[in-house]
Amino acid sequence: MRTLRAVGFDLDGTLFDHRGSARDGVRHFLRSLGVEPSSGALESWFTAEDIQFERWRVGEIGFQEQRRQRLRAVLPALGVTLPTDDAGLDALFDGYLQAYRRSWRAFPDSRDLIDTLRASGYRVGLLTNGTQAQQLDKLHRTDLFGGFDAVCISEHLGVQKPDPQAFIALATQLSVAPEAVLFVGDHQAHDVDGARSAGMRGLLVDRSATHTAGIADVVRGALRAGVEPAR
Repeated sequence: MRTLRAVGFDLDGTLFDHRGSARDGVRHFLRSLGVEPSSGALESWFTAEDIQFERWRVGEIGFQEQRRQRLRAVLPALGVTLPTDDAGLDALFDGYLQAYRRSWRAFPDSRDLIDTLRASGYRVGLLTNGTQAQQLDKLHRTDLFGGFDAVCISEHLGVQKPDPQAFIALATQLSVAPEAVLFVGDHQAHDVDGARSAGMRGLLVDRSATHTAGIADVVRGALRAGVEPAR
């Protein structure tokens, strides 16, 4: 069995608290439109986000269009009259983006985990689906950027997780074989199955269950075992 020499991470939902940041952003955005951010409204927002982001990921629609579709799916049902043109929708979505960006935060244990792994001799990389500008902005604003030996973003790579080529690109930038990488993420298909298809070992983490304790012990346990964790 090849010795693990590197750890790769997903960003959103793994190191970066997207759901918490977005929840705060949506609440502020809806209130600015005169809408009470009820649990039902928040659920509708995140359902639309998941659906439309996946349509973008598979190449069905463009990145900006998935944002417009999210507004179309959610706001009229909440009594908000939408602009009829794309420019108006984009300006409206910018209001959400500003609120979301003000709420950006990494999970409390993320940077310490990255630094500890590197101090222990592991190379550490990031592989994330998204646009280059926004994902790099997240890393810089949450003080995660300087912790990585390699950063791979799908827009720049030209390929999305779970395509094995995305994971192979990460291993190449880390200067290790895919078999020497443990990849950590919160999505079974995109992160874990994708990593395994490239020859890496995959570790699924659930931040909703480990928000207080963090994921460091789970990651270290997988590295010590050097085998696929039980599912």
